[in-house]
Amino acid sequence: MDLAAYLARRRELVDRALERYLPPRSEPIVEAMRYSLFAGGKRLRPILCLAGAEAVGGDPQTVMFAACALEMIHTYSLIHDDLPAMDDDDLRRGVPTNHKVYGEGMAVLAGDGLLTQAMVLLTDPAETAGHDPARVLEAAQVIMRAAGWEGMVGGQAADLEAENAAPDLARVQLIHAKKTGALITASLQAGGILGGGGREQVETLVRYGRRVGLAFQIADDMLDLSGDPRKLGKATGADQARGKMTYPAAVGVAAARETGRRLVEEAAELVRSLGPAAEPLAVLALYIMERTN
Repeated sequence: MDLAAYLARRRELVDRALERYLPPRSEPIVEAMRYSLFAGGKRLRPILCLAGAEAVGGDPQTVMFAACALEMIHTYSLIHDDLPAMDDDDLRRGVPTNHKVYGEGMAVLAGDGLLTQAMVLLTDPAETAGHDPARVLEAAQVIMRAAGWEGMVGGQAADLEAENAAPDLARVQLIHAKKTGALITASLQAGGILGGGGREQVETLVRYGRRVGLAFQIADDMLDLSGDPRKLGKATGADQARGKMTYPAAVGVAAARETGRRLVEEAAELVRSLGPAAEPLAVLALYIMERTN
């Protein structure tokens, strides 16, 4: 399959839906929310959600509300991650970070607004109509739990606590599993649940997601060491400068690369058991360690 064309088509669908769910308004807070939401990006998490639904025989369009909620959550996390109190970044996706344009206070509120809007989407009767209410509740729980202290927020806290500490593989794996892996896995799991998947099918997506999530963060760690800032849309070398605990720092560059490759190969093999409809996920897994941004 042509992965580039597949991703482009899915990004376009997600972007159109996001425009519907957060249209332009005159309020400054909405402007700040839209600034980061539409600043570009791979739309990986919503695409994984759509692909998860498709892999279990569901209609991707019927889970678009959850896919867009995931992108809002991801974008909120980036806004807060860039703040001076966190990573203090000036650029994100090649443009000034939210707080550089709107100020720190408005950036905090823009992130809060996106997180809250995600919850609105996940519980909107107009969007969830036609779905089994029990599956809607389960998918919402999966997503919000992955976004909270047990997942992404907890991973960010662990990341802050680990700055300038001696690299430790177990600790790095925990940080990566929570900070990045949790929401990636939840994207697939929620898509599978809302797509009508059986328990074994959804569990396969979870196992795939855990491997892909860790590999994605390993690839990010590698790109920060040797990536092209023009393709990344931000400066490189930031992790080392801040004393971040990364996978290459814990095991070395060669071992990190090999671990990433092993994880994506395992993920592709796992998801192929779901049949031809899961082929996009298999191809996407293998792409993760080859990407340049």
